[in-house]
Amino acid sequence: MKFAFLIFKYFPYGGMQRDMLRTASRLAAAGHEVDIYTMSWDGEPPVAGINVHIVPASGWFNFQKYQDFIARAQRQLAAQGSYELVVGWNRMTGLDVYFAADPCFIERAHQQRNWLYRLTPRYRWFQQVEAAIFAPAAHTEMLMVDMAEKLVFQRWYQTQDAKFHHIPPFLSAERLKLQERSAMRSHLREAFALPQDRIVMLLVGSGFYMKGLDRAITALASLPASLRQRVTLIAIGQDKPAPFLRMARKLGVSEQVLISKGRPDIPQLMQGADLYLHPAYRENTGLVLLEALASGLPVLATASCGYAPHILAADAGRVVPSPFEQAVLNQTLLQMLTLIGDNDAQLKRWREQGVTYARQLMEANDGGAEAEILQRLAKRKQTISASKQASSAKLASTAKVSHGL
Repeated sequence: MKFAFLIFKYFPYGGMQRDMLRTASRLAAAGHEVDIYTMSWDGEPPVAGINVHIVPASGWFNFQKYQDFIARAQRQLAAQGSYELVVGWNRMTGLDVYFAADPCFIERAHQQRNWLYRLTPRYRWFQQVEAAIFAPAAHTEMLMVDMAEKLVFQRWYQTQDAKFHHIPPFLSAERLKLQERSAMRSHLREAFALPQDRIVMLLVGSGFYMKGLDRAITALASLPASLRQRVTLIAIGQDKPAPFLRMARKLGVSEQVLISKGRPDIPQLMQGADLYLHPAYRENTGLVLLEALASGLPVLATASCGYAPHILAADAGRVVPSPFEQAVLNQTLLQMLTLIGDNDAQLKRWREQGVTYARQLMEANDGGAEAEILQRLAKRKQTISASKQASSAKLASTAKVSHGL
């Protein structure tokens, strides 16, 4: 079978991007062909059976570029021939299947933005595209990694239950390859030129604002001076660092905040850090939270992360409840850092419980769940198409007989 994957941008450190390439690789390994259409590809060429098509797009604003990309990609899809399934990894029109990695757009627009934002062309475009996917009359099926978000989509669009297909969390085996922690601790501090006794907090992910980097910097600045001077916050991801560095200078913690582009050694850095801090505004899943648990890294996150319940289930950190209050994050961070500094037994317990829980998650999904669902949906579409063709042929034959009579 032949599959088309559409994604706005590919870079090797994005969670959604990694899910996309892993799924494409599983389909290719099963003997299928996958064509990936994207505006840009930053990374190694994919394996045999996967073809990457770069589709340049233009526009003054990002949503205009996305709109242009979708139109151009759809024309290329038509020129390439028929596909069993067209799968989108971002919100867009013309999809058979949508991988719902992002939270509900219209919900965020009403909860986190004022009414003026909802008058903008950007809002109208994203809302229309989302409605094209989730409206009851739409034909798109959804792969959901967070079924709690399903209820949010249904509240706005009344999408039928049958269209949602749940995917258990997945962690790659490399995330569970634990190395000597003291060596990883040294590696992290040497990589960023830090003293070996420095307490290090990590925040990883593209889109620093949505990940709550501003909240993390504010919480860091709230620590007592004696503790704050011993702590460094390292943010790693694909985003513009300037606004956050200015914020750190304004709050007097510029020497305690480091921002880096994506790196290939995130598992090793996690094993060498002391705390993973992820006070996101909105996170449909937050795979990085599970990756931190697998690394034996205690986690402090917000309840707005789809995977936050896993932190509580593992008893490997703390979750700041919703509605978010900065003061609660500040106090919880202080408590956790105090425990980490004063209670080795507590830190060891968090580490061990996180790793154990992550290993249990691995048993539910070996990485092939998405590919299995897509193959099933493709076969179902083939069956429906064949049935329609047979019905059409029968009607045509009947019409000919009637005409002859």
